Amino acid sequence: MGKNNKGGRQLLKSRKEELLVLNNPKSPVAEAFRQIRTNLSFISPDEPLQTVLFTSSAPSEGKSSVLANLAVSMVQNGNKVIIIDADLRKPMQHKFFEMTNFNGLSNVLSGEIDFATGLRETGIDGLKLISAGSIPPNPAELLASRKMEEILAKARAEADLVFIDTPPVLAVTDAVILASKVDGTLLVVASHQTEQKLLLKAKELLVNARANILGVILNKYPVHQLNRYHYYHYYG
Repeated sequence: MGKNNKGGRQLLKSRKEELLVLNNPKSPVAEAFRQIRTNLSFISPDEPLQTVLFTSSAPSEGKSSVLANLAVSMVQNGNKVIIIDADLRKPMQHKFFEMTNFNGLSNVLSGEIDFATGLRETGIDGLKLISAGSIPPNPAELLASRKMEEILAKARAEADLVFIDTPPVLAVTDAVILASKVDGTLLVVASHQTEQKLLLKAKELLVNARANILGVILNKYPVHQLNRYHYYHYYG
């Protein structure tokens, strides 16, 4: 939260400008997300993926913005999507949709509020969000609980797709804990930033947790001819 110098009001620090799929649907970046959307539909045609976890090996690789843009692309294609921000240490999803983060996943997990109260409209048709909520002292324990499995089951019942944002794999155990509870995991990698040894270690931890790794999304790849859009995302 930051202060508005004019009125002294507390304002939410927005990252909505990063939703390029929404703000500039004809851009090369938006087209790249549509390609990822198509590729995901081909991975498991007989049993479509419903719960997908997003993570990275290290911080600042752009996993949260990738998730948010892909979620918007999915609803533009007619899907109902629920985003669950399970990064209970550094939550970001509420900022993309200019929402508050007072009541969310941690509050549902602790029994303070019910699932229906935690699930909120984003203002984009077809897209709902369970923000992270209050920062708890024991994120890993909450995410490993049976209550978390119940939340995932309820989300599956209400949406075509459930996207789960999690912390980086090598930072804490949260992503590894959740990876075995979902249909698949996408690993976001920052071009010219992610070290190969860290990526391999992250993959090893996910494989050991019996995660279904769907693939890698290369983020922050410089494509200078894209004018002001200097980052290109693709799935591989």
